[in-house]
Amino acid sequence: MKLNDLRDNPGARKGRMRVGRGIGSGKGKTAGRGQKGAKARSGVSVNGFEGGQMPLHMRIPKRGFNNKFAKDYAEVNLGLIQKAIDAGKLDAAKVIDHATLQAAGLARGGKDGVRLLGKGGFTAKARFSVVGVSAGARAAVEQAGGSVELPEAQPSEHEKKTARRDANKAKAAAK
Repeated sequence: MKLNDLRDNPGARKGRMRVGRGIGSGKGKTAGRGQKGAKARSGVSVNGFEGGQMPLHMRIPKRGFNNKFAKDYAEVNLGLIQKAIDAGKLDAAKVIDHATLQAAGLARGGKDGVRLLGKGGFTAKARFSVVGVSAGARAAVEQAGGSVELPEAQPSEHEKKTARRDANKAKAAAK
């Protein structure tokens, strides 16, 4: 067998039906759209329309809440960091932060930083510079002889706006 002999099984790929190609094709004239009406024309916008009945997306109750001010952290377990140190992907002698964890392929996403979690064993003496850490993770790192430092939290744009608004209200009340 050669690469130029490779073929699909006969009938594995069916061609697209070409509509509006004359009466002999079986899909000529109205091309399977019936006669007249909104659905016979281009730009049909009846997706989800149920003939006047309350549509499904309106019948089903909505649940939950999406907080637009929620922080997005990349959560990394200590067990995975220990594996990466053992494999030589991370250097325990240097400070481990978001950039080094991303380079090692451990921190995905997390536009607001990394949060350390304590799942898995950890024995390496390492220094971490992360945004958040669980109590168990901090205890495990310190027990291994390492340290965790949390940089000063920078206020978000929303917090800055509300602080300015509150300050302006206080000024106005003082006058």
